[in-house]
Amino acid sequence: MDRRIIWMASLFGMTAVIFGAFGAHLLKNKLGTSELVTFETGVRYQMFHALLLLFVGICEISSKLRRTIFILITLGIVLFSGSIYLLATNQLTNFDFKVIGFVTPIGGLFLIVGWAILMFHFIGKKSIKSS
Repeated sequence: MDRRIIWMASLFGMTAVIFGAFGAHLLKNKLGTSELVTFETGVRYQMFHALLLLFVGICEISSKLRRTIFILITLGIVLFSGSIYLLATNQLTNFDFKVIGFVTPIGGLFLIVGWAILMFHFIGKKSIKSS
């Protein structure tokens, strides 16, 4: 078990709930339907990947593999969901966040690679032990 990863998973999960409530209650009168749907996509992906980090934190895998997945997923959440939050709320600020839109697919790629590494790790296992 890796406490640092579980702590980060908890932080991402908690902030996903906070951002979800923020979007549902405070942004619903400030953003259009399309922007709210976009914002909710960021929340959903953040929560999915918080749960993935929780799994990685308790899973019996090597520390090197765990660290690699942790870094990829953490960067992926920050870049993917973070940029989505900024892009969805673009009209509420004086800064045009569309200039950072290129980081969204980079964050998505980090998430995909993190999942792929985990998948290939388990494909190579003959059996999976439960703790």
